[in-house]
Amino acid sequence: MIISVNWLKKYVDISVDIDTLAALIGERLVEIEEVIDIGAKYKGVLVAKVVECVPLENSDHLSVTKIDDGGVVSGIERDEKGYVQVVCGAPNVRTGLLVAWLPPNSTVPETYGTSEPFILSAKPLRGVVSNGMLASARELDLYDDHSGIMEIDKQSTPGASFAELYELDDYLLDIENKSLTHRPDAFGVIGFAREVAGIQGKAFYTPDWLAGTTKAMSIDAPLDAPAVDIEDAALSDRFQLVALSGIDESRSSPIQMQTYLARSGIRPINASVDVSNYLMLLTGQPSHTYDYDKLRAVAGDDFTIRVRSARENETLTLLDGKEVTLDTSDIVIAAGETAVGLAGIMGGKSTLVDTTTKTVLLEVATFDLYHMRSSQMRHGIFSEAVTRFTKGIPAPLSTPVLHEAVRMLKEYAGAELATEVLDAYPAQTPASQVTINETRVNALLGTQFAAEDIVGLLENVGFKVQFDGLTATITVPYWRGDIHIPEDIIEEVGRLAGFDTIAVTLPERDFTAVRPSTFDELRSMIRTTLARAGANEVLTYSFVHGNVLRQAGQQENNAYRVVNSISPDLQYYRQSLTPSLLTHIHANIRAGYDSFALFECNKVHQKSFGLNEEAVPVEVDSLALTVTSSKHSGDAYYQAKYLLEYLCTTLGVAVRYVPLREKKDGVAAPFESLRSAEVQSVLTGEVLGVVGEYTTKVRRSFKLPEYTAGFEVRTRALLKASQKQGGVYTPLSRYPGTERDVCFQVSEETPFADIADTAAAVLAEEPYISSLEPVDIYQREGTSTKNITIRIQLASYDKTLTAEDANGVVNHVIARVIEKTEGKVV
Repeated sequence: MIISVNWLKKYVDISVDIDTLAALIGERLVEIEEVIDIGAKYKGVLVAKVVECVPLENSDHLSVTKIDDGGVVSGIERDEKGYVQVVCGAPNVRTGLLVAWLPPNSTVPETYGTSEPFILSAKPLRGVVSNGMLASARELDLYDDHSGIMEIDKQSTPGASFAELYELDDYLLDIENKSLTHRPDAFGVIGFAREVAGIQGKAFYTPDWLAGTTKAMSIDAPLDAPAVDIEDAALSDRFQLVALSGIDESRSSPIQMQTYLARSGIRPINASVDVSNYLMLLTGQPSHTYDYDKLRAVAGDDFTIRVRSARENETLTLLDGKEVTLDTSDIVIAAGETAVGLAGIMGGKSTLVDTTTKTVLLEVATFDLYHMRSSQMRHGIFSEAVTRFTKGIPAPLSTPVLHEAVRMLKEYAGAELATEVLDAYPAQTPASQVTINETRVNALLGTQFAAEDIVGLLENVGFKVQFDGLTATITVPYWRGDIHIPEDIIEEVGRLAGFDTIAVTLPERDFTAVRPSTFDELRSMIRTTLARAGANEVLTYSFVHGNVLRQAGQQENNAYRVVNSISPDLQYYRQSLTPSLLTHIHANIRAGYDSFALFECNKVHQKSFGLNEEAVPVEVDSLALTVTSSKHSGDAYYQAKYLLEYLCTTLGVAVRYVPLREKKDGVAAPFESLRSAEVQSVLTGEVLGVVGEYTTKVRRSFKLPEYTAGFEVRTRALLKASQKQGGVYTPLSRYPGTERDVCFQVSEETPFADIADTAAAVLAEEPYISSLEPVDIYQREGTSTKNITIRIQLASYDKTLTAEDANGVVNHVIARVIEKTEGKVV
């Protein structure tokens, strides 16, 4: 955002130099990225009067002029009357015109500050000497108009400074917008001037037209007025319309207005458009005009202008000719039932104001900032107007702006009032009040402000203060929607007075180190353990695109949607961590990493989790890991299960695996039911999460290698199981161990868990150190049985095990497994 210092001075007395002002604004209001001195480029540019103008012989477009500069330029050739000769090619040059003259040795403003500035001289053109040039708006670096020389529209004397005449001896403040995200009032010159007054300790006086009571306007040329309707107050606080006839779209606004628009980065168009943009820059309130006749034709028999949500898959052709498909969270302006504009963002082509327009409908409204942010990002439309709407325009601002727009359009564009003001205002709210205490203000800020100091600072910027002893009731002005609680007011007092003026005092506090919570210690152990196992920790966004949810098999209606998302790719809170990990696999594979594991500890949200006691979505702490390889084959499930068991063993959590018969929530959605298991705590019986391979659809959607698997568990459930179980250190045996492989032939319906759990139970009864792991699962095509091979490892703290010792344990395992599965050993 660009702020002109000279424009500010129309509303506030600035008693400090530009460097001090910039420093003061940076300390107490907003970050300034750059201070631009535009006055330097206009040094030497003078007002001159064309006193003679004749065509140049043998030229079809050049004219030889004599100009009167009041004799202020020395060292230049003049005729007997003291006039200066200038050759000009502009079609609009004529006798009697006041123009901007660039004398010899001056720099063309358009090239000022560039690597090759164009310095004028006295030189012949087709044999006739031209002393400098008569400049167009583009050459003066005001705006992009090179159709002719600028015709000065103010009273002035020849030889006067062009910069002084149009207030171009100016500085521009390049403001960092993000610093003012919560301050829509400061996105207008008047609001910014109010703050500049406040930080200087001066009272600000709002212009009468903006602060006074609105007077009724008399209708000049009556027309049928449409009805206005806001279907949902959550979409718009206020919507106002007024019809104006007789607007001459060919008329230009005053050059002074055009220069302020151009300084602020907006190209002048014509009087009606310039008035709208001028008032937006001045107050922060955008407006929009529709062709009345076109809009009425679109409306048909239902001449009602509605503010409503877009319909599913509704389309709209915008002013720039682009057709967009609307989302139900978009706000549209509709004539009857037909959408004619994307509210606050861009109007529709069907109601475009052009040279054939005879009557317009002027709209001044407010729209919900969260819908605006969502639509802006979704459609990729960024403008000065939508930038302000996304800050939250206050509803009471619209009426004075509309009335001032009507006044200016009458003056500059020949408009006549054709209807009364049509007003839909469903969301009227009383002024909010905040109570503060003088003692509390000083205690929090570390200051010694008297009551009158606090009153003065706040009243300077529009707050109304009533003191009752040491307690003050603050009435918040309508433009300060960011003020809600006493701390907001206290911050305002400190900011306006200057935080740098507060004496620095070190706080008295206990510096005893705080012990991490048990949960933090658990997460630290998880990170250390998985990193030790070779996995890489990542930190991904908590928000995902709807496509990611769909690709992972999750339902969008079970995810919280973010209305004001910072990007169209980040519209939903994620239901689980696994999809976020899966989105990073393909990119790493392409980067040349053929085998790796990724994990993340973070929070997830689902609507099915419900709300907590504060009526906000429940957050669930989760841990997800995925392991993949583009060069390995086989069952990735066992690698994921191995990493999970390694983690659980370290944490002292005993788990068992239950077939994943059905996918109960979003966590299990990406996993293939037949190749995954539900993880349960042996001690608590609580479900910890899921481990397994992903469905074919998920693998294809995320372009995953076939050898990919993972798990996702809830970390607080792990903590609960770990606290009950407790970690136990198991030393290694000094004696050599032994291992046996056993292959069972069982029915194809028998899960591996039946064999593993039964064998593990037997091993737990034996007085030896033991472990069990899968070796192979094989099923010949066309058979109803499968072979499952397990490996049993045995050792002792007391002795070297003999074959007889090992065989006794293995035989015990075989007997119990056959009894459980009704299988046999092969």
